[in-house]
Amino acid sequence: MNHKNLFKQVLLDEAKALELAASRLGDEEVNKIISIFDLLASTGGSLIISGVGKSGHIGTKIAATFSSLGLPSFFLHPTEAMHGDLGRVTKSDVILLISKSGTTEELLSLLPFVQIPKERIIALLGKIDSPLALKAGIVLDASVEKEACLNDLAPTTSTTLALAMGDAMAVLYENVMGVSKEKFAVNHPAGLLGKSLSLTVDKLMIHASDCPVVSEQSTLQDAILAMTQKPVGMCAVLKNQTLIGILVEGDIRRAFARTPDAIRSPVQEIMTVRPTMISPETLAFEALKVMENPMRLLNVVPVVDGGTFLGVLRLHDLFKAGFHSSAKSI
Repeated sequence: MNHKNLFKQVLLDEAKALELAASRLGDEEVNKIISIFDLLASTGGSLIISGVGKSGHIGTKIAATFSSLGLPSFFLHPTEAMHGDLGRVTKSDVILLISKSGTTEELLSLLPFVQIPKERIIALLGKIDSPLALKAGIVLDASVEKEACLNDLAPTTSTTLALAMGDAMAVLYENVMGVSKEKFAVNHPAGLLGKSLSLTVDKLMIHASDCPVVSEQSTLQDAILAMTQKPVGMCAVLKNQTLIGILVEGDIRRAFARTPDAIRSPVQEIMTVRPTMISPETLAFEALKVMENPMRLLNVVPVVDGGTFLGVLRLHDLFKAGFHSSAKSI
């Protein structure tokens, strides 16, 4: 077998194992898992995942996935549990055990000391007629015909299936509990998705006190001086704290192109009237789309609330916060 065919065969073998597992799944197991999710939601308990070796690594990822969806979950190593970590377990919790053989000694030794009733023990097993299966209230069949490993030894197909079963449980939880993008974002404040769904303009804008501001009676000279002292890319023109226009570098260049004596011109004759404005509650992601409008690209926009000038949002600050043009596809 050439290398390319070997590579493809591993993928096909593991895909076949996933299809077989899907065909074995029954309504009873799914309904029991849904009841477990409802129980955890009502009691505030955690989903604990435990396993040894490669199964432990898979368990760590499953726990992380559930946590990201809002269900408190953590990995508990059975050996560490017997040396103090059992203090993390409460009677409101549910435990998911992962074992290919169903005879993992560390898990069997742990169970007598875990104060969790049988109906809240889930076993994800490679052998459903095993000692661990007898200890669990819910048994998920994760058996495989053989590992993709050439010697049928290294955990490959079995760990792929275990991970996929964990993903299926997590997506079921997401559906049953109605986890929306907004709820997901709460647990991902530093990620681009979290920022896109939660970060507002007022968190990124430059506040009015740090922006150049002139009155309607000011001259272009006054505006240029203010913009030099506070360079944010724009000068706000106010009338009784209400924004009536803005002045940007392009306005200044056009003014001097018309007349060399523009420095003494009233700012009202030069400013951009009715500029694009955004409110402080606008999502930064939405502000980015406004500023990147191909019909009129904006490097800076004034932030107003009921006409009152609050500050300035710059495209540079959106990029600095992690946003970029491709974020439009989120």
